[in-house]
Amino acid sequence: MISKLLIANRGEIACRIIRTARDMGVATVAVYSDADAKALHVRSADEAVHIGPSPAAESYLVGAKIIAAAKQTGAEAIHPGYGFLSENAGFAQAVIDAGLIWVGPKPQSIEAMGLKDAAKERMIAAGVPVTPGYLGEDQSVERLSKEADAIGYPVLIKAVAGGGGKGMRKVDAPENFGADLESCQREAKASFSNDEVLLEKWITSPRHIEVQVFGDSHGNVVHLFERDCSLQRRHQKVIEEAPAPGMDEATREEICAAAVRAAKAVDYEGAGTIEFIADASEGLRADRIFFMEMNTRLQVEHPVTEEITGVDLVEWQLRVASGEAIPLKQDQLGIDGHAIEARLYAEDPATDFLPSTGRLDHFDLGEEGRIETGVEEGDPISPFYDPMVAKLVAWGEDRDEAIDLLADIAENVEVWPVRTNAAFIARALLDEDFGAAHLDTGFIARKMDDLVPAPEPDENIWQAAADFTLMAAMEEHPDIPTGLRLNAPARLQTTLSFKGESRTIAAGGSDEIDASGVVDGDNVLVFAEGQAFHFATASRGSGAAAAGDGAILAPMPGKVIAVDVSDGETVTAGQRLMVLEAMKMEHALTAPFDGTVADLAASVGGQVQVEAVLCVVEPAE
Repeated sequence: MISKLLIANRGEIACRIIRTARDMGVATVAVYSDADAKALHVRSADEAVHIGPSPAAESYLVGAKIIAAAKQTGAEAIHPGYGFLSENAGFAQAVIDAGLIWVGPKPQSIEAMGLKDAAKERMIAAGVPVTPGYLGEDQSVERLSKEADAIGYPVLIKAVAGGGGKGMRKVDAPENFGADLESCQREAKASFSNDEVLLEKWITSPRHIEVQVFGDSHGNVVHLFERDCSLQRRHQKVIEEAPAPGMDEATREEICAAAVRAAKAVDYEGAGTIEFIADASEGLRADRIFFMEMNTRLQVEHPVTEEITGVDLVEWQLRVASGEAIPLKQDQLGIDGHAIEARLYAEDPATDFLPSTGRLDHFDLGEEGRIETGVEEGDPISPFYDPMVAKLVAWGEDRDEAIDLLADIAENVEVWPVRTNAAFIARALLDEDFGAAHLDTGFIARKMDDLVPAPEPDENIWQAAADFTLMAAMEEHPDIPTGLRLNAPARLQTTLSFKGESRTIAAGGSDEIDASGVVDGDNVLVFAEGQAFHFATASRGSGAAAAGDGAILAPMPGKVIAVDVSDGETVTAGQRLMVLEAMKMEHALTAPFDGTVADLAASVGGQVQVEAVLCVVEPAE
């Protein structure tokens, strides 16, 4: 067995690997960039090595630095986690050439599945069903257009080296093909240095079904059943579950057997996932489930498979990498109950899911379910890496029980000042169609208006903020004769402000506060149904109140890179006022109506915090 393991990753997955390694008595080595010097995975490992500046291209993506760290610390093996270098065949080979153990598939297996067209050809030869399409060498516009006509519209153009939704275009009609092809090739060239594409028949009611497979060096390959990952936003998974709802035993047997054949076709070792696209227009049927690609690594969503099988996939990875056989035979594996996972992201659904960064001043994900995270209260959410804060996982005896538990976990998330998609997750889980398993990859896009919660507090939230404020005052000054109790006439009132709106509210106006709250000086936080609302008491609220609806607030922490107006300047509705940069994205702030700029507080180069008042637009008379 491996005695010391270096984890070539960060955050949640590094913490996850460290936990299993510790349980197995394996010493761990973390690597970290400047931004992660005090990160949880660094604090959790037995040793840690600095590998460079904050940008991943100068640290986590530099294979030579990671191998050097392993040599320096005497680590025998390297586990890549997922993302970064996990599917880089060159890095895997370099690890092996350095005399280290690579905790993953053989480099040639990674390479074999790296290009979608070559992978499809292998799958066809292995008897794995693939989506009807074209993957020929002739990449001329004329040939591709002709093949698209033969397949029948709509068709999907996909970069052969693509991933993460890049280099993909749906084409609905022949007259659009040329322009969409050019756009797809341009994006593929920029993202992957390869502009070759393949064509596939567009599936009208697509579900994303994937099968967890595992191989060892003794020729054994097993599957650990399927997952449904259909709930996606912009081709990125949001909610995953296992087993796939509506999957009958006969279809499961066929698709899982196909996944095993796919793994054997590339002499696979370790954890991997065979991804399929299912035409679910008539339910899940084996003759309408087609191979898409193979992920030659551990998946983000692996916990749901662990929850229904009782298997620790990281333990299996370490055992197989050490030369052991897979611990269980196929007939020893079964499905117990139902598990669902949601990805908690640092993003604001109310602002088109803009990333949110900053310090986690308040961070509480509760005690229920299984929480996988790489941060604790007080840690920063960095602009340099993926914005996933945690994975929320629930298991139930059946799907309904798992849904209810996960929705409850999401609704009770308390995070501030970083914004999250917790309320969005809860709404998706509680949607009637989700409960009825009416799923496809367009689910979120169709229901976006219903899933994104209103960013403004309703009357109950205002009332809760007032009640929390005065209860805190009573605790601090118990001699105050307020007579305050819930659902009783209040003797005291408080003035609160929320984003420029001020209200004076009597406490004790609700039967029950269906929320939680934190009062810290002049700040009042109310957490309800996965959302966080920040109020200021009167001593801090006057400036914001004066701003009224014309207050221009920073939507996220960032740097002001342009200011286009000055104090006293007349502006029109929609006119750009300034530009904020955060997480390598630019966000233009515009005038909400015709008026005059006042109280301009922003300057070029200035760093601002979320909801800072940058200026005020006073409405024209």
